[in-house]
Amino acid sequence: MLIGDVARRSGVSARMLRHYDSLGLVRPTGRSGAGYREYSSEDVRRIFHIESLRSLGLSLRDVGRALDDPDFTPSDLVDDLIRQTRERIAAETELLTRLRQIDAVEPADWEEVLRVVALLQALGSKSAGRRQRAALSSVSSVEEVTVPVEALVEAALSERDPHVAGALRWALAQSGDDGLALLAEGLGSPVAEVRERAVQSVAEIQNDKATTLLREALTSPDGVVRRHAALALGARGVAAAIPALIDVVVEGTNDVDAADALGALASRPALADRIATGLVDRLTHGAAGPSVRLRLAQALADVPGTTASKALTDLSHDEDRAVALTATYILGIRDAR
Repeated sequence: MLIGDVARRSGVSARMLRHYDSLGLVRPTGRSGAGYREYSSEDVRRIFHIESLRSLGLSLRDVGRALDDPDFTPSDLVDDLIRQTRERIAAETELLTRLRQIDAVEPADWEEVLRVVALLQALGSKSAGRRQRAALSSVSSVEEVTVPVEALVEAALSERDPHVAGALRWALAQSGDDGLALLAEGLGSPVAEVRERAVQSVAEIQNDKATTLLREALTSPDGVVRRHAALALGARGVAAAIPALIDVVVEGTNDVDAADALGALASRPALADRIATGLVDRLTHGAAGPSVRLRLAQALADVPGTTASKALTDLSHDEDRAVALTATYILGIRDAR
């Protein structure tokens, strides 16, 4: 079979077949009387083997080794190809994300494209100071170039520096509810740190959609997410957060903030007895140790009504001196009022 016939049947150009010949990958079995290359069926089969291995990403050098070296084993090479392919996919995915982010801004000219790229690069800088400046200027820069909300969410969910994270959450809050869908995905992340950053970011957004998302977060299996959601909702006066706020008091992390939120909610007569009952239930059910009783007493301080007062009176006779003194002190303040 002459080279032209082989090229038509195999889909490999005559120029590439000559290149294979020069490298010794496929040498035609014979020559015609006129000196043209003649390929046997075995040669054609080898060409297809070469193309199959090339489709896996093997170099021509590795293809030759795979076909001709009887001691050549594929495992190490395949592992290396997997690594290279993953790196290439990651790089291409990053490029695609960057292009989509730029496209979302709808730049009017190349100067604007370059300014957006500069801001995106700054958000990914190794310098925390540079990242913070980029976050603060991302919403409304002096050049009136904004960073896509997708980029802000991505940065906020991965940022470890507390100062930069605060700037990013502020920037997201200025963008309204545009990033809430992406933050909702963050709340479902398998990574605990990402979930916490997501709920903290949602907590900064003051609108009804964010409040709804925080309400949903109260049922999260992640206690940290529930705690942040409860504190944010309590500050917004959402009564649905009361049970979770009481949990926060009992657990002891951010218990002062939770007690303040419960006190503010208890200023509404319809909620005062409900909050007091919830706190007292934690005293009478289960083994509440001295530290828990102390925190519950402190939480009862700003809850009006007889239920809270009776509980504090009982606590003033607590076997733990610190609990008894705290409850007595709180009762004195309540009486003075």
